[in-house]
Amino acid sequence: MTPLAQLKLTDARKPHQVPQVVVRRRKLEKRVWQQMELARAQQSGANYTIKRFRTVTDKTTGARRQVETDVRVKPWWFTTDAGKLAVSVRYGSRVLELAPKKWAVEVASERDLITTLDAIKTAVANGELDAAIDAAATKLRAGFTK
Repeated sequence: MTPLAQLKLTDARKPHQVPQVVVRRRKLEKRVWQQMELARAQQSGANYTIKRFRTVTDKTTGARRQVETDVRVKPWWFTTDAGKLAVSVRYGSRVLELAPKKWAVEVASERDLITTLDAIKTAVANGELDAAIDAAATKLRAGFTK
């Protein structure tokens, strides 16, 4: 028996283009995951940063090289006027409207922050925030036009 005959073959093909709604969901899921990691790091007393590569040009030689830099992750949670902890969900620089006239999720304590963020991540993956993401993306794009 040949090695290829031992494998289960299928007619599936990789899609060439991913729908825009899926791209936006994945982007927001990644950001929520970063917030979860930031919350875990703060609870354990550590710092959380993301590593990114930047291209810099040496002024004397003109050579371009890539340098690894730390990017600070800003927390989405804050303390309200009433003294309670709340989490707002951001898409870019816009805060998403989670329900009509509701912009944040109230959290009982800092211990419940990770479970709340996990619930938000699940809601994003299920497509519950697609309309809010689309509205925020439209407003963000409008800011770049002349």
